[in-house]
Amino acid sequence: MKSILLTCALALFALAYAPQSAAVIEAVEFENPKLEARYRSLIDDLRCLVCQNQNLAGSDAPLAKDLREITANMLKSGASDTEIKTFMRERYGDFVLYEPPFNAATAFLWLGPFALLLAVLVGLIINIRRRQNEELLKPTHAMNDGERVKVRNLLHNSPELDSGHQPGQNRQHIDN
Repeated sequence: MKSILLTCALALFALAYAPQSAAVIEAVEFENPKLEARYRSLIDDLRCLVCQNQNLAGSDAPLAKDLREITANMLKSGASDTEIKTFMRERYGDFVLYEPPFNAATAFLWLGPFALLLAVLVGLIINIRRRQNEELLKPTHAMNDGERVKVRNLLHNSPELDSGHQPGQNRQHIDN
């Protein structure tokens, strides 16, 4: 019974979100298959400014439709991929590119993950060394004075542990 309900729930979920996932994106006609391949590559490499984490190919936002149309028209007029990306970047900023160029404004974007990784590694090494030094400075057997006296008395009362005396000899008791 539970599996039937689960199946029904999944089917309803799929039906509810199917129209969104099957958004109709206009078809652009190209005379040359190479030109169409360049177009597909470009709209995969350019980001939708409205959706932000979708490329132009997967977005159904009106701005994405306009950008796809501009891209197709520029390709048909003979513009290169670099010219199209430069035009988009000049008009909409570095954010339109999934791989923005390395410059002063995007340096943190490119170097930030490496700086963060380096900081974590340095912190980890410092922490490990500090803990090792603390372990070296700690006494291996921490005893209080009462325990030391008990151990000393036990050693004095055990003739077999004392190699310098015969079992029948008297020994002096040391209270230090």
